[in-house]
Amino acid sequence: MIDICLLGATGSIGQSTLEVIRLHPEKFRIRALTANTDIDGLVAQISEFKPSFAVIADVSLEQELRNRVETELPDLEIQILSGACALQTVAEDKDTHTVVAAIVGAAGLLPTLAAVKAGKRVLLANKEALVCAGRLFISEVERSGAELLPLDSEHNAIFQCLPKDQQYQPKVRRILLTASGGPFRGYTKDELSKVTPEQAFLHPNWEMGKKISVDSATLMNKGLELIEACWLFGVSPETIEILVHPQSIIHSLVEFDDGSQLAQLGTPNMCTPIAHGLGYPDRISSGSSYLDLCNGPNLSFEKPDIETFDCLRIAIEAAKKGGSYPLFLNAANEIAVQAFIEGKIKITEIAFLVEKTLNFATEREPVSIDEVIELDGIARQHCFDCLQEMS
Repeated sequence: MIDICLLGATGSIGQSTLEVIRLHPEKFRIRALTANTDIDGLVAQISEFKPSFAVIADVSLEQELRNRVETELPDLEIQILSGACALQTVAEDKDTHTVVAAIVGAAGLLPTLAAVKAGKRVLLANKEALVCAGRLFISEVERSGAELLPLDSEHNAIFQCLPKDQQYQPKVRRILLTASGGPFRGYTKDELSKVTPEQAFLHPNWEMGKKISVDSATLMNKGLELIEACWLFGVSPETIEILVHPQSIIHSLVEFDDGSQLAQLGTPNMCTPIAHGLGYPDRISSGSSYLDLCNGPNLSFEKPDIETFDCLRIAIEAAKKGGSYPLFLNAANEIAVQAFIEGKIKITEIAFLVEKTLNFATEREPVSIDEVIELDGIARQHCFDCLQEMS
């Protein structure tokens, strides 16, 4: 029986993780569930999975969560905690084997790092941990002996395509990171400037939260994934090529020096990579449907339109510059995306705000987590100031 801490349990990745776990009650047991503010969702999950710990990140909601659990589940033995420190506490808990890191944004960095420092198996869906603090994060993985498995469908696909035999390491020529193109593929910049948040939330292939849906719509998500892939697989940004594949059937490819390309295929369902991570190295049922290649869609590919989708261009440039550029990129994007969701700016102005904020970044890498946190705050303030100037 494997004890699991699920960080970000009420989000889309968290809910998909629980879908897979429901299929294997003999293999997995939930030890800790965490959420940001979704008390209703968390209480429902607590009722079903009966964890030892439940954490609400928003400390102002702890008493409400405690009251709900005591009233609705009076016989349940559970510790109710709140705040950032509590997230780290459950992530490093000695009785937890696997931590699923599914908190969206930079808020997931510290609890994910705590799990790594404790030497856990970490199933990583929080790309921002590597975008903001890649070198520090990977160094800690190597020091602690933690096992890092990627859950993003693209990175999981790359992981599956790379050889696991340390005695056989063929030279990788290219990594082809696929992108659906999002809901606005083919739009002109003028058409893009008129879209609404509600339209951006409607991804053609994937069911995701608001923030990541907007990132997919701007193609910023693919830029962040490129940076993540560099750290996960030890390659340079120049080794990675973005390939738009609207059907989201091929999740990514690896090309070797001999001309071979290996691809991982599957239906667009996050349960598949999650099941791969939970069961690794075994294969376990994910509950996903199976591909029908004869009756399924034809597969097509195209280059991304980086002239219209400025966010991808800016992210690639930040990846190549390194230093604090990826950190500033992520922080500014989080501020700008939230402003778009709230109707304060156009979707095309996300790139404008991010690029303005990057003017304050440097090519010097942060040397500690404290410095990462400090620079993240500085970047957010710069972006917020730029946002205020626009209003």
